Amino acid sequence: DITEQKESLDRFKALTENTSDWIWEINENATYTYASPRVKELLGYEPEEVIGKTPFDLMPPGAAERVSEEFGRIARDRIPFSGLENTNLHKDGHYVVLETSGVPILDACGHFRGYRGIDRDITARREIEERNRCQLNRLAALRAIDMAITASHDLNLTLNVIINEVISQLKIDAANVLLYRPGLQILEYAAGAGFRPQALQYTRLKIGESYAGRAARERCMVSIPNLRETDGFKRSKYMADENFISYYGVPLIAKGNVIGVLEIFHRSSLDPDQEWLGFLEALAGQAAIAIENGALIAELHSANMDIIMAYDATIEGWSKALDLRDKETEGHSQRVTELTVRIAHTMGMSESEQGHIRRGALLHDIGKMGIPDRILLKPGPLNEEEWEIMRKHPVFAYELLSPIEYLRPALDIPYCHHEKMDGTGYPRGLKGEQIPLSARIFAVVDIFDALSSERPYRPAWPKEKVSEHIRSLAGSHLDTKVVDIFLENEKDLLSWPLSSNLLQGSSLGRI
Repeated sequence: DITEQKESLDRFKALTENTSDWIWEINENATYTYASPRVKELLGYEPEEVIGKTPFDLMPPGAAERVSEEFGRIARDRIPFSGLENTNLHKDGHYVVLETSGVPILDACGHFRGYRGIDRDITARREIEERNRCQLNRLAALRAIDMAITASHDLNLTLNVIINEVISQLKIDAANVLLYRPGLQILEYAAGAGFRPQALQYTRLKIGESYAGRAARERCMVSIPNLRETDGFKRSKYMADENFISYYGVPLIAKGNVIGVLEIFHRSSLDPDQEWLGFLEALAGQAAIAIENGALIAELHSANMDIIMAYDATIEGWSKALDLRDKETEGHSQRVTELTVRIAHTMGMSESEQGHIRRGALLHDIGKMGIPDRILLKPGPLNEEEWEIMRKHPVFAYELLSPIEYLRPALDIPYCHHEKMDGTGYPRGLKGEQIPLSARIFAVVDIFDALSSERPYRPAWPKEKVSEHIRSLAGSHLDTKVVDIFLENEKDLLSWPLSSNLLQGSSLGRI
């Protein structure tokens, strides 16, 4: 009685012939011995057409090679498998992505006879996943461009980031950005990638000339599906060698003004959907923001430089006014400033620190503005009361400069250049490293310039005597490390070119 067996076979046949998945069997040679009717709907083949073929006969070459290696390993191990994804070629030529699971077929003696398995169509799922992945990548690209715009003040660097994202995300061969120069009425190459000849970086197009000029003039996207069918792309003899087929030009518009054109090129035909075109316009919008941002930063930088130059010109004016007030110190400020900055550079101080030192050195005696002429210009020695007033000039400097935020980092020299390492200086009696380094450097230079300069009551000291005297003050009055660096590099420091003559006709004045 085989009734139950027949009923079981009938149930199995009903399941295999009506399930939405394709059920199959292959022998030990990987040849199909059974295919359920579902293969017709999945791949367009009748079951009989599949029998005798291998799974790799139904795949494109690249996919067949990959799956063949993986399936060979599975067959050697004779183990069940699941979730093996592979791309199959439908009979009409389009691709179908299948997810395959299978179990080994063993005979009564345990010998391997093939595999029995099931294929499920996951093409729609794969398309959704690919679309989601593409959207995430595009969001990441926009984020990367945003970060480049906000983090960098270099327009060329930002444009190169944009160009690379354009090529990567839109999967095209080349792209470039042309900037609009309104004064010349031209579009000028600013950045690009993917082109073979470097000569294209010298591109300069008149507005209305070529497709880029048309995009700028008409303020709309220009697309050319096949450049070979048009003669409007003649802007460079080198373009013929690029073999481009597809072209898109998108105007870059910021605050209603055209500021450039984004061009993309591909060496085969493009068939973009609305998402692709929308992303191209989004990238063009980012490029416009980057260009506008770069222009604003350039203007701000220029304005900031003008302000800094005005500040520094004012500071130099104050310094010259002090020199004019006290003829004995004429030229002193400029000389000690340049030599102090040289030593700071030799000691490895940063460019920013050197800038503050320069301003501080120029203004080191600005506090003498508060000293009466009867004391500052007195021809003879000062009495104790007059010295008490004279010693207040560093405090006057602090009170004058500290309200000016720009000059606060430069206060150390005007406020502390009369402090001494042993704590006997003024106005606060600072000791050792309590004295700012810039003031310790300046103190060495100040003494060197005073002793090396002619005074009405004595000639300038010889350089050897000045050096010996400075060395004698190391540790008590002056910082030993600064003294050593100065004396070790004295010849080089004094040989550098100056904007004004060093060591000619000045003194410390009243210290």
